[in-house]
Amino acid sequence: MTDRKPPEVGTPAGMRVLNQRAVLGRLRRLGAATRPQIAKDTGLSKPTVGQALVDLERHGLVRPIGRTTAGPGRSAVVYEPNPLAGYVLGVDIGRERIRAAVADLGGSVVARVDERNRSRSVSSLVRTVTELASRTVADAGIALTDVVVKVIGSPGVIDQRSRVVRHAPNLPGWESAGVLDGLESSLGPVVVVENDANLAAFGEHVYGAAKDARVFVCVTVGTGVGMGICVDGVLFRGAHGAAGEVGFLPFGKSSSDVQRGQFEQAAAAESVVALARERGLAARTAREVFSAARSGDAQAVEVVGLEAERLAFLVASVAAVIDPELVVLGGGVGSNVDLLLAPVEAALRTMTPLAPRIVAGSLGDGAVLSGAIAMGLEAARELVFEVTL
Repeated sequence: MTDRKPPEVGTPAGMRVLNQRAVLGRLRRLGAATRPQIAKDTGLSKPTVGQALVDLERHGLVRPIGRTTAGPGRSAVVYEPNPLAGYVLGVDIGRERIRAAVADLGGSVVARVDERNRSRSVSSLVRTVTELASRTVADAGIALTDVVVKVIGSPGVIDQRSRVVRHAPNLPGWESAGVLDGLESSLGPVVVVENDANLAAFGEHVYGAAKDARVFVCVTVGTGVGMGICVDGVLFRGAHGAAGEVGFLPFGKSSSDVQRGQFEQAAAAESVVALARERGLAARTAREVFSAARSGDAQAVEVVGLEAERLAFLVASVAAVIDPELVVLGGGVGSNVDLLLAPVEAALRTMTPLAPRIVAGSLGDGAVLSGAIAMGLEAARELVFEVTL
């Protein structure tokens, strides 16, 4: 990082920076191009574009990748943003597994590590995340100092003011004071900790099933229940970062039967297993229940139907408040859309006239990690420009 003062707008130095930003922005948006193509697309003169390219190449932000060969006249140099100008690290912390990936500024994942989460204390988990991040960076053949931005996906509400994570009971000790500071101390500067459902939504927006959706939600159902809300490409977090904490929706047969956090208790993976055991199925995981349902087991099919009704309640509640055009289902339970979609839609028709389109997430168990990489790239590309020029 640097503390130097940026060039003032309207000065020659300021104009050079604006031109460089315009040229680099065009290459990032539309891909590799020649100087005449960039001049046409940006409205800048060819000499101005040429000088900007010289400056950007000197600072390692763009690179030549060849020359044009088609058409009359002299060939022209083709430039692209230099993907090696920096790297981003994404980490997905779940109760069962921890995943990490490193991507270059072009968005190409150059290393990925995935392992079981065996940590049972906050200090052990911070240490595990740090070790996994270091191993992933080493596998990428770079140093941790080459990583411009690190984005960590975590369950719960990230309270930046108090520097703690709230409402993350599935990770022992994770709500303790000092967690965010501990991660930053271990991983170095520019660490972003974001709710995992938000990152899953952002990943589906950038790379997955919600690319073309203007207003959508991504519901993740697995160990817990969460939801990310995306409006016009921007995550909506609410006043306190708790938007989408749908696990706290009241859910019960009567007001006296409703308990705090009961929807998560009623719809998450452990509930699916409990419903199956009540019906005599010797299931150890929700995956086994859905597998049995696919094989035609009548009791498992009944459990899937009950889970679908509960998810329909969630979708109906969200539709009445947010009016999304699309609901993306993900997570270890929610991703079983082949079994869940028809009964969810049938139950919805009995509950509400509001019926958003429901689809499976396309990123699978990599949704959170993909969102972390996408968010990191947004920040890193700007940060590299500001620091370098």
